Amino acid sequence: MANPSPSSVKPSGVHPRGTPSSVAPPIAPPAAPPSALGAGQLLMLVLSWAGVGLPLAWGVLQTLEKALALFK
Repeated sequence: MANPSPSSVKPSGVHPRGTPSSVAPPIAPPAAPPSALGAGQLLMLVLSWAGVGLPLAWGVLQTLEKALALFK
């Protein structure tokens, strides 16, 4: 079958490359950066990281000590 002529093709609301022919809504601007932490928030952040980081570091050190015993 031969290709239809451009005059016989009815517009379907779609651009020839497959994108909609209507204009897309504008993209919203990025959100404002977070504000600086207050003294109480900073203290809570440090204590929270210490509460997780110190036991984690202790566990890693214990594991390394026991692993080193295997190589002696």
